[in-house]
Amino acid sequence: MLLARAPPPPPLALAASYSTNPERALRIRSTPSSRAAVATASAAAKPAASSRFEQKRKQVASVANPLVKHCVKLRLSAAYRCSCRRLLLVGLAPILEMCRFELDAIDYLLLLDGVDVPEELREFSGDVVFVSAAVMKKVSGMQSVDSTEAIAVMHMPRHFRDLGSHEDGDALDGLFNYPKRILVLDGIQDPGNLGTLIRSACAFKWDGVYLLPACCDPFNEKALRAARGASLQLPIVSGTWHGLHELMTKYNMKMMAGHPESSRDASKGIHSLSKELADSLLNESLCLVLGSEGNGLSSETLQACELVNIPMEGTFESLNVSVAGGIFLFMLQPKYQIDSRILTP
Repeated sequence: MLLARAPPPPPLALAASYSTNPERALRIRSTPSSRAAVATASAAAKPAASSRFEQKRKQVASVANPLVKHCVKLRLSAAYRCSCRRLLLVGLAPILEMCRFELDAIDYLLLLDGVDVPEELREFSGDVVFVSAAVMKKVSGMQSVDSTEAIAVMHMPRHFRDLGSHEDGDALDGLFNYPKRILVLDGIQDPGNLGTLIRSACAFKWDGVYLLPACCDPFNEKALRAARGASLQLPIVSGTWHGLHELMTKYNMKMMAGHPESSRDASKGIHSLSKELADSLLNESLCLVLGSEGNGLSSETLQACELVNIPMEGTFESLNVSVAGGIFLFMLQPKYQIDSRILTP
């Protein structure tokens, strides 16, 4: 499977220990003195709210702190992320993007010392931990903190499914509501490509992403960075071909796979991607499979799917999979997305 179920210590208990007894791992930052009361009740309420927020502030200066070790393991280990259902989101921009729709998913917000809490995060009810530059570098894996002012420890999205032993359609109930477009990734191991494809699928309003075995972890730090928050918004499933067949059957979905025209491993005809082909598929439910650049499509994909290629001029055999995927996702986007674009002035 994509995410191994490995034996790291249960981090839920670890995270709980931070919440129930934070003094053991975090040194509480002193609360600033209250401002003088003003005449109006509305003005008096602001210092009170600020004081309550300040009481949640904590500080970590040592890279040996247990919270720092927990965060580093979240960044480096897919098995650890899977076991505790937590992930690390690095950078203020993706954090703010995610906070627009799921602020409660954050356990801890790590901010670089001296950085003000962003206005968009003032309603955050969890712990705000101010960290030294050394800690920020350690947790983020970056050589510089110039562009890394914030890190969030957060729950994995509720719309992520690792099917594991639940290889039936019931495991996907509530995740997809009669999907019209599903992107299937077959052995995509480069996290930058995988994250970019998830971002493109989200941009063109596809209904979800299904990851076949040998794909990299969608919550890998590089994949998250490339997805720019899309992997926290779009339903993602990690499963096998058996689970995918269940999905196809349940929703009566057509299977197509992107394939280079010049490849010799295609034993059947290949469609050319065109407006006419896209128009003919507008009212059909579709799974689009994209394979890795190195190994191409698996034998299961070649057997199960109709093949389609992007016609190109010149001597180039193929495009980078994230570039080709963007073209496919745009051309084959769902009908309601096309209709909404046409109706928008």
